[in-house]
Amino acid sequence: MPRSSESAPSPRPRVTADDLDLAVRHAVAVLRQAPPGAWEAKAGSLEWDCWETVEHLSDDLFAYAAQLGPRTPPLDGDVPFVWESRRPGGPANAIHANRDAGPAGLLQVLEASGALLVAMVRTASPQTRAHHVFGVSDPEGFAAMGIVETLVHTHDLAAGLGLAWSPPSDLCSRVLARLFPNAPSSTDPWPTLLWATGRAELPGRPRLTTWRWDGTPRA
Repeated sequence: MPRSSESAPSPRPRVTADDLDLAVRHAVAVLRQAPPGAWEAKAGSLEWDCWETVEHLSDDLFAYAAQLGPRTPPLDGDVPFVWESRRPGGPANAIHANRDAGPAGLLQVLEASGALLVAMVRTASPQTRAHHVFGVSDPEGFAAMGIVETLVHTHDLAAGLGLAWSPPSDLCSRVLARLFPNAPSSTDPWPTLLWATGRAELPGRPRLTTWRWDGTPRA
């Protein structure tokens, strides 16, 4: 006899442009609480300072939007913007904020870059495919990547700026299911996402020294 609908597996909750918008809004709201003089502190375990880390996050969001932008997105490489560091060891970005605009201007750059990716995820066909170094992905995958970048780098920034940061648990669950399908499901989603991105331990699971997500389009 055919299996009843009650025994069918529940569909995976999809990651949406609204999820990405929520992640960026939460991050910006927290970062606005930073003391003006704190931006030169190191961002958590990163080698970049907090200002550079926001530029890097902005650049990630911009770059993901740019990958989805061409009528025929590239499948074998990045859209060829020029990425360059402002100092030896600094992040190689296409996006750099004008330091004369101060932290408020820096966070405007972050908001604007996030909005570009939100708009591209909303408007691109679900059938769109584009290059990422971890494998070709779709608009949902790029939204999930943008959320992970936002949540995890805000964790780095919060450590450097002395801020509290705990993103919504359901948001973490959705991006774990989309990008880290083999991550443990019995642990709290936010600590699990930090573990999956090499930033924390979990009970019985040491901190990862290498990691990557799986952006492969899902059925």
